[in-house]
Amino acid sequence: MASREFLKVLSSARMGDVLAQQKLAEAYLTGIFKTPIQPANALIWLEKSFLSLQNPEEAQESLGNDQILGVLRQVATIPPVETFNTPAFGFGWDILWDLSKSISAPIETVLLAKWQLANLLTNPTFQETQGQIFDWLKKRSIQTKNIASPEIGVIQKMARQFLEEVASSDQPFAQLAKELLIKLQPKNEALSSLWNAWLEDQNEDALQQAAELGLTSAKLTLGLRLAQLDSNVDKKSNASLKKAAHWLEFAAKDGDRDAWYALGEIYRRPQFSGYSAEESDRCFDRAADLGHPQAQYRKGANLWRKREKIEEKVRGLQASYWIWQAHQQGIADATALLGKILTSCTEPKKNDWYKLAQFADIALNHHAEYKLSEDWLLLCHRLIIANQFNFTKAELLLCEVGQLQHEHCVVVDIRWELPKILPRLIQIETIQQRRALLAAGKAFAGSDMDTEGNLRQRRYRFDQVTDWLGTTFSKSFSKQTDSEPA
Repeated sequence: MASREFLKVLSSARMGDVLAQQKLAEAYLTGIFKTPIQPANALIWLEKSFLSLQNPEEAQESLGNDQILGVLRQVATIPPVETFNTPAFGFGWDILWDLSKSISAPIETVLLAKWQLANLLTNPTFQETQGQIFDWLKKRSIQTKNIASPEIGVIQKMARQFLEEVASSDQPFAQLAKELLIKLQPKNEALSSLWNAWLEDQNEDALQQAAELGLTSAKLTLGLRLAQLDSNVDKKSNASLKKAAHWLEFAAKDGDRDAWYALGEIYRRPQFSGYSAEESDRCFDRAADLGHPQAQYRKGANLWRKREKIEEKVRGLQASYWIWQAHQQGIADATALLGKILTSCTEPKKNDWYKLAQFADIALNHHAEYKLSEDWLLLCHRLIIANQFNFTKAELLLCEVGQLQHEHCVVVDIRWELPKILPRLIQIETIQQRRALLAAGKAFAGSDMDTEGNLRQRRYRFDQVTDWLGTTFSKSFSKQTDSEPA
C-alpha cells in the first residue's frame, strides 16, 4: 500500500509540479516512501518534468538551467538497458547522447552519460538488447526520415571511445569501465597462440610478446616472474624489480587486483630504488578495493592497529569492515581478528529477551486484531532486535534503529543519551538477524521521530508493553514450548 507521502507527491506531480515530478522519479529510483524501484516509471516522470521546464509558458523562471541540469543528471543515473522497450526509452536515449556531446554540463554528468551508453552498446552481457536497439534505431530513422542519423558502426565506434575515456577518468564508475575493457580485449589467434605457448611450453619469448601485445594476464605473469614473486621462478638470479614494477603497473591499470598487491610488496622492498611505504599502502588499498583477500586483511589489520589515531564516529568500524571482507573470502587470520572486534550473537534462545521477543513477533503478526498503536509496534520491533543481538535494556530503548545496520555488523551507539556507554559492534551472522533489521527498518522509516518520546516515556511504555505481552501470550507460548520435542 502506498504511503501518504508518496500519494501527496504523486498528486502534485500529476498537477504539473516539476519539483514533485522529480521527487517522484527519485522515489522510483531509490525506493523512498516505500516505493517499488521502477526505473521506467522514473524516466517517464523525468521526461514530463523536462518538457515542462522546456516550455517557457509552464516552467517557472526561477527554476532556470540548474533545474534542467538536475533532471539531466537524474536521467544519466538510469541504466538504459533497464528502460528499453518502454515509452520513455527514446527520451532517455536522446538525453544521454546530448549529454555526451555537451560542453556546458558538469564533467561528471557527461562522463556518467558516456559510461551508460558505452556499457549498453559494448557490454557482451547485453548482446541481445544491442541487436534490438539497432533494429529500433533503423525503424526510428525511417519513421522520422532522419537522413543524418549515424550508422550502427559509427555508434559502436563512439561507444568504444566513450568507454576508453571513462576508464581513464577518476570517476567512481571508472573501475567498471576498466573491467569492461578487459573483457573486450582482442582475442585474436596470434595472441592466443602466444599465451598457449607460454602455458604449455613455458616459452619466455612468447610470454614477453603476449605482454607487449596487451594481454593483461601476460603482463601480470611477467611482472611476478621478474620480481620473483612467482613460486615457479628460479631464484638464483637477482630480481629485476624496476622491470617488474613496469609490467605490473600496466596490469594494474587494466584493473588486475593481483598486480596492485604485487606492486604493494615491491614498493616495500628496501632494495627497490623506488621504495615508498606510502605508495605501497596506496597499492595495497587499491588491491583491497578490487577484492584481493590478503590486501583486505592487511588494510583492516592496519586500521585496527591505528584505531586510536583515526578519527571515526565509532572506533574500529572501518577496520572491522575490511577484516570482515577478508573473512568472507576464507582468510583464517581475518576470522580470528574479527572475533576480537565484533561480538557474536548467533543463539537468540539463550538471550534474556527471548520470550518477550516471541510474544512481540506474535503481536506484530496480528497487530490489526490487537489494535496496537504505532509506538507499541515500534517497541515490539525493538524487542525482537534486542533478542537477536543481545542488547542491554538501555540499548533496547535508546538505539537508533534506522542507523543500526551496516553491511557487515550492527553498530549500537547510545552516547547521545548516555555518553559514558561505549558503542558496540555486533556481527550480523544469520538470516533471522537480517530479516529482523529489515522489518524494523521499514517500520521506523515511516514513523515520526517524536513518536517514541524521551527516555522516561520509553521506560513507561516498555513496562506497559512487556506486561501486556506476558499476560496475553505466556500461556500459548508455554503450550508451544511443551509440545516441542526435547
